[in-house]
Amino acid sequence: MKKKATIAVVALALVLCFAIGGTLAWLVDKSDAVVNTFTYGDINIDLSETTGNEYKMIPGNDITKDPKVTVDANSEACWLFVKVEKSANYADYLDNYTIADGWNELDGVAGVYYREVDATTAKAGTSYQVLKGNTVTVLDIVEKSDMEAIKNGTTAKPTLTFTAYAVQKDGFNTAALAWAKIK
Repeated sequence: MKKKATIAVVALALVLCFAIGGTLAWLVDKSDAVVNTFTYGDINIDLSETTGNEYKMIPGNDITKDPKVTVDANSEACWLFVKVEKSANYADYLDNYTIADGWNELDGVAGVYYREVDATTAKAGTSYQVLKGNTVTVLDIVEKSDMEAIKNGTTAKPTLTFTAYAVQKDGFNTAALAWAKIK
């Protein structure tokens, strides 16, 4: 009888443990997952000119040139640069050009101009003219003998070269710091 009583007590204890354990509730929760996806930023620019790249010089005449830099749509905010290089004999034939409004000359770097392109403008894509009035002027003091020297190859043709660059705005608080990253 003692054995039955012990088994009955153990069985009752087990029933009580299951009953009490079953009524104990643990507070448990789980959040929804937050997935971080890392994509890329990008800057794309184009430099174009619709007037070609060979021009006939006539003393005193304006030559239409329309170089423009385009920041393509969906680009990041950037520092936009244009470098203008004149050949050694440029000033012998052509008057100095004027840079279009909105460009600033970079201190200490001859022939380099910049502008800041904000995120909204960069996302939309925008074009910027480089030369004010889209012209350069042939000097009126150029003579036929000067032109003959070019024609027979004793003097090089004068050139004006444009190169555009863009550097992300984020991380560079001045144009000079951004320009330093261009190699």
